[in-house]
Amino acid sequence: MAKTPITVAYGDGIGPEIMSATLRVLEAAGAELDIETVEIGEKVYKRGVDTGMDPGAWDSLRRTRVFLKAPITTPQGGGYKSLNVTMRKALNLYANVRPTIAYSPFVETKHPTMDLVIIRENEEDLYAGIEHRQTNQVYQCLKLITQPGSERVIRYAFDYARANGRKKVTCFVKDNIMKLTDGLFHKVFDQIAAEYPDLQHETLIVDIGAARLANTPERFDVVVMPNLYGDILSDVTAEISGSVGLAPSANIGDGFAMFEAIHGSAPDIAGQNVANPSGLLLASVMMLVHIGQASVAERVHQAWLRTIEDGVHTRDIFREGVSNQLVGTTEFADAVIARLGQQPKVLKPVSYREDAAIAHRAWHPAPKANKQLVGVDVFLDWQPGSPNDLGEQLSTVRVGDLRLEVMTNRGIKVWPNGLPETFCTDHWRCRFRKPDGASVERSEVVELQRRIVEAGFDVIKTENLYTFDGVPGFSAVHG
Repeated sequence: MAKTPITVAYGDGIGPEIMSATLRVLEAAGAELDIETVEIGEKVYKRGVDTGMDPGAWDSLRRTRVFLKAPITTPQGGGYKSLNVTMRKALNLYANVRPTIAYSPFVETKHPTMDLVIIRENEEDLYAGIEHRQTNQVYQCLKLITQPGSERVIRYAFDYARANGRKKVTCFVKDNIMKLTDGLFHKVFDQIAAEYPDLQHETLIVDIGAARLANTPERFDVVVMPNLYGDILSDVTAEISGSVGLAPSANIGDGFAMFEAIHGSAPDIAGQNVANPSGLLLASVMMLVHIGQASVAERVHQAWLRTIEDGVHTRDIFREGVSNQLVGTTEFADAVIARLGQQPKVLKPVSYREDAAIAHRAWHPAPKANKQLVGVDVFLDWQPGSPNDLGEQLSTVRVGDLRLEVMTNRGIKVWPNGLPETFCTDHWRCRFRKPDGASVERSEVVELQRRIVEAGFDVIKTENLYTFDGVPGFSAVHG
């Protein structure tokens, strides 16, 4: 077998220890790897590279397209970008994959039969990082959900389920509130689910879904969700499985892939030979499957399972009466190597197909809709009086038939006929439309904004209101 080039970063804190242990196991198991080592993390940050990654590391990744990464330390203080966020966006790593399995009775958990995978959209949602302070009292973060972003990660979830013998894919959204953004994710999920009749599918509102995930995780198989929900709930499931220290993670894109443990660099225990290398080792198993070395992945994983059930445990999972031997990082790797070729006797053996790597497929753009401008939301910074005061003043500002229709504050209708008990901040959404819902010219929107400013108001932003094939592309105001 020809060696597969990969890029390896030893990271910070416990990173060098757990990476050395992981690579020793991979070598002993017969992994055919051509390793390029790069430096990332704290030392690079402190050299003035705000991404924490030298240009040479980028060059290596462009060659190998596969990254096995130990945890890093981001220095405290402003000005340092998250390396993980930078990597995900720069390399288009749109799917975050986190298997979460209970290893009962050898690792303590209240959910001994849980065995699920959370697949999280990795690039957009609130993590687009677009924030503004708009008034003295109000800050904004934009939630971006796109059709291609949703389709790619949802299709990956179904392909993953099929390739790994899973039976059901569940979608978590909050589209009873966020009808457009989470509504799009739900709609795309339903469309793609219809292409996989061999797999069960369901959609749950994220709040009840999260409750069930925490209480009865064994009812789930593969769960796909937007970025923020997935970030939170993948950590929840890792914790209730028994130990965050055992959890691996893969970040998958069309051309690149990054594999890592989900835990941090733990500088407080660095250099003490006590860290558990399991999260990174299991991430390397995912990497081996990805690069087509499934038989080696299976060999490593079986040996790791046998080590766990033989009670050879690091400090984080050691329990009197269950564990048989307390070992350090190096000794744990030695124990896994000694069990290569063995299978677990109690825990479920793994099986990886040689064709388990998922082929990427292009997303399909939705048909182009007829887009029509029908109004504008004008946002104001204003606090001199009541909603009725503002409504009366703005009602005198109009361009032809384009006039004030409704006002909200924090999304709550306050004019006309608002409730006097409603608490208001200094941030107002003022919706201007024509009485018959007729189309609006862009020049009318510009002229309206000019007249509002001339009337003495502070316009902080505007949002055009469009219909797409006659369907409103904006949230309604009720009340």
